Amino acid sequence: MLTVKTFAPILATVLLAAVLTPAAQAKGNAEAGATKAAVCTACHGVNGNSVNPEWPNLAGQNARYIEEQLRLFRAGHRNNMVMYPLAMALTDEDIADLAAYFSTQTPSGQEADAANYKTGEALYRGGDRTRGIPSCTSCHGPVGLGNPGSGFPALRAQHSTYTLKQLLDYAADQRYVDIATNTPTKSRNGHMMSSIAKRKVGITAASARRYPPTSLPGRSKFSRSSGTAAATATRSTHSSKAGRKTASPPTWSSYAYP
Repeated sequence: MLTVKTFAPILATVLLAAVLTPAAQAKGNAEAGATKAAVCTACHGVNGNSVNPEWPNLAGQNARYIEEQLRLFRAGHRNNMVMYPLAMALTDEDIADLAAYFSTQTPSGQEADAANYKTGEALYRGGDRTRGIPSCTSCHGPVGLGNPGSGFPALRAQHSTYTLKQLLDYAADQRYVDIATNTPTKSRNGHMMSSIAKRKVGITAASARRYPPTSLPGRSKFSRSSGTAAATATRSTHSSKAGRKTASPPTWSSYAYP
């Protein structure tokens, strides 16, 4: 027999799950956003699934994060000359509707090769205590779904090329820069990522962008929609503390999440 004491935790779990769904987090109108997103498909693809690894997937991204980024673009506070003029024309209602629409879409493709994401997985899940790098799961969750309530973005199904570019921009303090004055600006959580990214260099940054995978470990099939670039691997070298050069794991241009 269920008592109030035993039922309360169950009810709390159910309510929390409901609150954290994309639909619950979105303030805008997803139907209206679908119409307004027509121009977005040129770069971000149908339903927010980009086919160009330099442009981010928006499908399944949490609404709060999308809203924040669009407002930063509109204000000229995020350094991107493509998004700036596009976002300038958006009203607050437009931004809310677009965020609601993309947050309810399903990400597709971008599956990791099970043989190559283990190095990234170790960093993503455990961090690196010797360099003060925390586990990515602390903010982005165990499978890269993010934290909508705190505005931490989902990393699932993101292009590795795009993800690496963002890490490098964070490290160089170039992700949030005022377009007019060329001075640093701020986002809700950007200061944390700038600090962490500065500690990620060489093989570590490369590893970070290969995890987490969209599927469970052991599945290594690549989506056809990822294009031929998904099957192109590049190797780089880095120097160890002993001065010895070793080869890094293959870097897949279309890996699972960022």
